[in-house]
Amino acid sequence: MGKGVAVVVGGSVAGLACAHAAAAAGWDAVVLEKAAAPAAGAGGGTGAGLGLDAQSMETLARWIPGWGLDDATLPLAVDLNRATDSETKAARTLARDDGFNFRAAHWGDLHRRLHEALPAAAVTVLWGHQFLSFEAPDDKPGVVATARVLRTGETVEVAGDLLVAADGSTSSIRRRFLPDLKLRYSGYCAWRGVFDFTGKESSETVTGIRTAYPELGNCLYFDLAYKTHAVLYELPRSRLNWLWYINGPEPELTGSSVTLEATDAMVSRMRDEAGRVWCPELARLIKNTERPFVNVIYDADPLPRLAWAGGRVVLVGDAAHPTTPHGLRSTNMSVMDARVLGACLARWDRLPRATAEYETARRPVVAAQVVHARRLGRVKQGLPVDGEAQGFDVRTVTVDEAMQLRQRTMPFFDGAPTADASDL
Repeated sequence: MGKGVAVVVGGSVAGLACAHAAAAAGWDAVVLEKAAAPAAGAGGGTGAGLGLDAQSMETLARWIPGWGLDDATLPLAVDLNRATDSETKAARTLARDDGFNFRAAHWGDLHRRLHEALPAAAVTVLWGHQFLSFEAPDDKPGVVATARVLRTGETVEVAGDLLVAADGSTSSIRRRFLPDLKLRYSGYCAWRGVFDFTGKESSETVTGIRTAYPELGNCLYFDLAYKTHAVLYELPRSRLNWLWYINGPEPELTGSSVTLEATDAMVSRMRDEAGRVWCPELARLIKNTERPFVNVIYDADPLPRLAWAGGRVVLVGDAAHPTTPHGLRSTNMSVMDARVLGACLARWDRLPRATAEYETARRPVVAAQVVHARRLGRVKQGLPVDGEAQGFDVRTVTVDEAMQLRQRTMPFFDGAPTADASDL
């Protein structure tokens, strides 16, 4: 029996990372996840690409013994922002950083590896369990979570000492404490897709994209056109990950998902527009990608607290800091949330002290990164920022103005406090 039991709501990357961190701190963990099974890996089509910074890579290596760095990720050593002239299709460099030091991974592959490496003696994952509610009564210690077993329809209760809310950007647990907090629409959506070129290396699509983007496999490309931008980088196992951000009114969504199902007509219009805006090679890649989808981009103002109910409930991952994706922070913040929470649980026997220290360490970091990512997205989309009447114009930008496009302008770019013993 461990020092305590953490009930983790959400079995995505943030939730599994917290289970690892809790186990490393001597705790037991029970993870509630409504999905029926873990991601199938990079070949399963679940999720898309992500960028991991050096601090996250070092942290993940603690939890995933034998994780082959070269096999599981590709280098993103260069952060390159370019301007595209939509009429001539010519590209020019705006800002380049050769010391970026990130790695590209596939969400499904990372999720699968985190799941397979969980210590079975300390962690139980209850797949197919939809979280319904929780109780943390003032007159009793601990928490009790209620979930529905989707296969049978029965309702079960899971008791623990700590509830970890890793239930995403639309978190129902966060809503319990902050009912008036609303997600903030960014002003744009992202078309995205993963192009699988297994066995197609010599195809016109791949040879063309490698000619237009010669540093693929080592570079994070940001192409900026007037009031729009696209992202392109290579993933392990013969995949290219792309995103294209388009300004527009907020779409209507159903349920709690921020992903919009794209109709054939929507996809057709998007592909036609890609040919007008982007170079032929990128437009061809977008056209030939199967099942592109739309993410509606939201964030939220920084939360006033991350620990609640006398320290018995903590928010992590997107539940704690819904953020726009432009600083590649979502997964990295989730990994560091887990690491810091684990370090605090290991150091303190009294739960309120541990969760208070977690909040003290993480809240300033994630607040600064959320606000900066918001600004960076608006700059790259040509939307006004900081009360300016006009937005960033890629057609007339100066060399000095272009420096704000680099990823290293992100607060804590070189690493955030970990709450490890070495930090004290």
